[in-house]
Amino acid sequence: MSEQEPRELPEPGPPSAPQGRVLAAVAAGGALGALARYGALVLWPGAGGFPWRVFVVNVSGCALIGVLMVLTVERGRIAHPLVRPFLGVGVLGGYTTFSTYAADVSGLLARQEVAVAMAYTAATAVAALAAVWAAAVATRAWLDRGAGSGAGSDARSDVRSDTRSGVRDMGTGRAV
Repeated sequence: MSEQEPRELPEPGPPSAPQGRVLAAVAAGGALGALARYGALVLWPGAGGFPWRVFVVNVSGCALIGVLMVLTVERGRIAHPLVRPFLGVGVLGGYTTFSTYAADVSGLLARQEVAVAMAYTAATAVAALAAVWAAAVATRAWLDRGAGSGAGSDARSDVRSDTRSGVRDMGTGRAV
């Protein structure tokens, strides 16, 4: 065996919010997201074959993740340190469901509906990624249109070119 120096990992930065508050935000958001998913699955009765209910829940949740990431990370429109843990990890993490997706695929395979299982597997992955991308593009376009209207326009109207560095003023959330 070769003796290699172990790589040192960089120290994590200080949390932007106390860990107890982050945990509480994730837990509260997760409960709300799981309730929303359960409600959607109960209100929209399923039939055999392709699991449309879980597919729509997961794809719509991914679209909302695309919107959230543009608003919080890319554009800094929402700067509170608990927004991403609450909405992203909590609500949308609880709303979308990989476990039910996996159970649906397993059930389809157990019933020997291999073609449906394969279609569901591929369609979910492609549609989820497409939903994140399309929602992010649409959110950017909506924000850019609103910024160019003159009303409420501020220094963030041309933030896209400034945010590639990822450095933001902690007080204003604006790119520096």
